[in-house]
Amino acid sequence: MAAVALGVAAVIAASHAVASIGGLLKVRLGGDEQQTRVVMDIDQAASGKLVSDGSADGHAVLLLPTVSAQGGLQGSGQGLVKAWAIEQTSAGARLQLDLAASARVRARFLLPPADGVDHYRYVVDIVSQPGGVRLVSSPSPSAAVALQLRPQIAPSQVLPVSLKKVVVIDPGHGGHDPGATGALGFEKDVNLAAALALKARLERSSRYRVVLTRQDDTYVPLETRVRIAQRAGADLFISLHSDSGPDATLRGASVYTLSDKASNRAARFVSRNDWFMKASLTGDRGVSDILLDLTQRATKNRSAAFAQTLVGRIEGKAPLLRRSQRDAGFMVLLAPDVPAVLLEMGFVTNPDDEEFLRDPQRRGRLMNAVGDSIDDYFNQATRLASR
Repeated sequence: MAAVALGVAAVIAASHAVASIGGLLKVRLGGDEQQTRVVMDIDQAASGKLVSDGSADGHAVLLLPTVSAQGGLQGSGQGLVKAWAIEQTSAGARLQLDLAASARVRARFLLPPADGVDHYRYVVDIVSQPGGVRLVSSPSPSAAVALQLRPQIAPSQVLPVSLKKVVVIDPGHGGHDPGATGALGFEKDVNLAAALALKARLERSSRYRVVLTRQDDTYVPLETRVRIAQRAGADLFISLHSDSGPDATLRGASVYTLSDKASNRAARFVSRNDWFMKASLTGDRGVSDILLDLTQRATKNRSAAFAQTLVGRIEGKAPLLRRSQRDAGFMVLLAPDVPAVLLEMGFVTNPDDEEFLRDPQRRGRLMNAVGDSIDDYFNQATRLASR
């Protein structure tokens, strides 16, 4: 939903005047004949207007009013893109994509500088639509001449773009914050061991890029954990914890999503110099509030769907609390644009749960179940998107 919300923000922003003009740095392509991604590296934030998604005649056209592409560029294609060209017009930079049969632009969005990348990236995702009908037309002679005049970019210069889902794993507590204390040690150590096991499980597949908010016994502020997820472009955020209670007989896992009461707190959180709000490129607070509300609703729905899938996968692999799916206002769940859950894996104050969580084999089986739930979640999302 983060990508969709930012894409909507870019469309709305196109109607607002922006004084500065950004320069095009590079164009990259990645993907295959099912899904292809085009990334334009630019030196400042920009809005875009989709003139044509390519479904009618195979030519997708995107206008970037605040981007300069003096001299023009063109390159060979990859996956669903047969060729691409960018030319400078009086209305800004104009990107044309020559698409394969039945392909179309599905989504586009702006990514801010993050994770060592010091510039903005305007992303265009193209997907195949089986059974689509398309009109066929030949390019005009003038268009062919224009393409020949643009400097060529060798295929070796087109860098691959990852289409992997980004999963951020947050081992709760750490450093001077030990979390709950069990008979055998601290919660923070159990959380980190579980996070490393889940990371290993996900990385056995080529589907994911996994980011940890901490990889050792260090303290990471709660707000920073949320920022890490946003800056990584997370498709899913899962925070791992081990519960505690006054009654040592209490045991079982539970899954938390953001509560309705915490929505206002999330709004206050993102309004404090947050890049999600900046990406709308507009000073219209009403537009920003609408975008935030739409994004929050969709994100909460996705979080709830994943939580339900997660509980179903955990059942039988570990004890569950009677009411295993819950909601709360935990800080790490506040990002409005990243589906997120907090998993309490069990109670370290319960001897059986603590022994279970400290046993590498049983903990590994639990994390395998969590990994299976992540597979299920993205498989379902893919099925829905293909309808």
